[in-house]
Amino acid sequence: MTQPIHVLIVDDIRNNITALEASLARPDLSVLKAESGPAALELLLKHEVALAILDVNMPGMDGFELAELMRGSPRTAHVPIIFLTATAQDAGRTFRGYEAGAVDFLYKPFDSRILNSKVDVFIQIERQKQQLATQLATVQQLLDANEMLMAVLGHDLRTPLSAVIASAEYLSRFVQDENVANIGTRIKSSGMRMVRMVDQLLNLARLRGGRVTLQPRSVDLMTLAKNIVDEYEARVGKGRIVLQREGDTLLQGDGDLLSQVFSNLIGNALQHGREGSAIQVRLDGGAPHEVVVTVQNAGEIPADVLPTIFAPYRSGRSQHESGGLGLGLYITHEIAQMHGGRVQVRSSADAGTVFDVTLPRTARPGSGRSEPAQPFRLS
Repeated sequence: MTQPIHVLIVDDIRNNITALEASLARPDLSVLKAESGPAALELLLKHEVALAILDVNMPGMDGFELAELMRGSPRTAHVPIIFLTATAQDAGRTFRGYEAGAVDFLYKPFDSRILNSKVDVFIQIERQKQQLATQLATVQQLLDANEMLMAVLGHDLRTPLSAVIASAEYLSRFVQDENVANIGTRIKSSGMRMVRMVDQLLNLARLRGGRVTLQPRSVDLMTLAKNIVDEYEARVGKGRIVLQREGDTLLQGDGDLLSQVFSNLIGNALQHGREGSAIQVRLDGGAPHEVVVTVQNAGEIPADVLPTIFAPYRSGRSQHESGGLGLGLYITHEIAQMHGGRVQVRSSADAGTVFDVTLPRTARPGSGRSEPAQPFRLS
């Protein structure tokens, strides 16, 4: 049910209030009446008002003084004001009225049709504000529900998945029957893929919900990269990933988020690179104001995939092939944007696929979500 919209009438002559109230009478409008400035201020403390119609000539506190007090309070500063006066039109008084915050200035006797037409505008604006507030509340509820769902996914799915992966690891390592060991390996692989999907969903929910805040501190990208490389080498074996550094790789950034960038790019290269080929991870800290992270693998990205490579769910590969939901590169792009950096990709049959992440030495948080970075091709 829609809430009533309040319009405040302030006039020291009761007959004027009665006439205005009769003129404005309608089902969706609640008229608040006051015969003095102090009485009007009391009503404004109790009610949200869409419009105030003030008589200028009142004893004690006149309409101009009341308007100035309203403009000085955060609660009522936004309330539009229409002044009514029986005094002959005077440019000086009119100017003072607008200076006090009026949106309009009418002289008595006024045409009730004109007044109603003006009032209708502010009623429509207030109704739109109410609808927008309702929509925002609904969106917030959805975001909260989404965050709760993601938390449940993260906790309730990880626990049984950990047990499945541990059991599969035992089968693949310690059971003598080769067929059973192979089944254990496949179960472990599928379990790890589900873990990556859960991680990507959690990260997407946090990014889309605006729940990720940058916490910059001094970090060494070489240290972050080496930790991620060590994690992957425990799975794929030593020597598959080559890590190189040139120059100073210290910067101010969010270490947890930047570690995720390395994890996503290296994992992407291992998943989609040519079978058995080496992955090159290079850190270039030669520039004074930025550090460039390059991850290169053999194999070419199809030309029709490149334009949407950083879009969510649009990796151009199936979930089975990617081991995830196609969110890793999107999340990488968003994290780089949060730091004020950028991500680019270039790909060709001869040189393979190269992702370049350029990060400023001092994080310059991006202003909101931007369009995905555009790829460029190797010549």
